[in-house]
Amino acid sequence: MMDIRSLGYFVAQTDNLPEWQAYAENVLGMMTSEAPNGGLYLKMDDRPFRMLIVEGDDKRYLSSGWELGSLEAFNNATELLDEKGIAWEKGDSTMCQQRGVQDIALVRDPSGNLHELYWGYCSDCQPFISPQGVPKFVTGDMGLGHTVLPAPNFDETLSFLKEVLGFAVSDIFNFKPAPDADPLPIYFLHCSNPRHHSLAICAFPVPSGCVHAMVEVENMTEVGRAHDRHQAHGVKLSATIGQHLNDKMTSFYMKTPSGFDMEFGYGGLQVDWQEHSAFEFTRVSMWGHDFSVGQSTE
Repeated sequence: MMDIRSLGYFVAQTDNLPEWQAYAENVLGMMTSEAPNGGLYLKMDDRPFRMLIVEGDDKRYLSSGWELGSLEAFNNATELLDEKGIAWEKGDSTMCQQRGVQDIALVRDPSGNLHELYWGYCSDCQPFISPQGVPKFVTGDMGLGHTVLPAPNFDETLSFLKEVLGFAVSDIFNFKPAPDADPLPIYFLHCSNPRHHSLAICAFPVPSGCVHAMVEVENMTEVGRAHDRHQAHGVKLSATIGQHLNDKMTSFYMKTPSGFDMEFGYGGLQVDWQEHSAFEFTRVSMWGHDFSVGQSTE
C-alpha cells in the first residue's frame, strides 16, 4: 500500500474565475494569486496554494492532490499501480509547474474520481496574511482539510482506496434518504496524519464531482465571522451551524462557485490511530447542521 501523508490540495473548475476570487478573499478569507499556466491559486498557509481553480465550460470539482513524502514513496506508489495492473498517467512538466511539485501520477478510482499522487512541493516561504484577518487555518502536516467524493461503485472504490492508496476506515455512517429507503453507506477514511478523516466517500453520484471540502480554523469566533461574511456576500447556506458526532467538528456549510459545498469549522478530532476504534454512528450531528436549508430553491 501507499503512504499518503495528507490532502495537499484540490483542483476545481469554473467558468467565472473572478467569482471564485471574490469568494476566496471576501468569504473564506484566503489570499489569491495567478497560477502558472492559467488559473487561480488560493493560499491558506505558508504554501503557495492549497486550492487551484482553473477555467472551463462548467463548474465542478476536478481532482484531489495527495501528498507522498519522498521520491522513493512516489516510485513505490507507481510500481504498486503497475503491479496491480491499474492504469495511470504521469503528469507533464506544465502540470507539475502549475501544481508546484516534482512529479505527479494521475489515477482514477473505480467511481471515476481523479487522484493526483505527488511528491516534493515547492515552497516560497511566504507568510499567509488573510484579507479578512483570519489568524490561521489548521493545515501543516494534516493537509488542507478533507474532501468528500461520490462513489456510486462503492465497494470497488472502497477496496481501491484501502488496498491501493492505503487509506483506513475511521468511521461509518449509513445514510437513509427516506425512512423506508435502503441505506447508502458513507465511509470516513484517514491517511498518515492525525486528522479524523482526510477523505470520505458516499454511495451516490454528485453532479459537481464532490459533496464538500472542509477547511478548519482555530476557534469558534472565526467560524462565526465566516458565517457573517457568507451572509453579507449572499452566499447560499447549505447547512446551519452544528457539531458532528464522529469528528466533533463544529461547522456550517455553504456553496462554492464550483457547485460543491464548503464546510467551514473548528475543533476537529486529532486521533491516535493506535488507540482508535472505528464505529458506526446513527446520526450525523450531536446538534444543529440542518441540511434542509440547502434544499431551498429561494
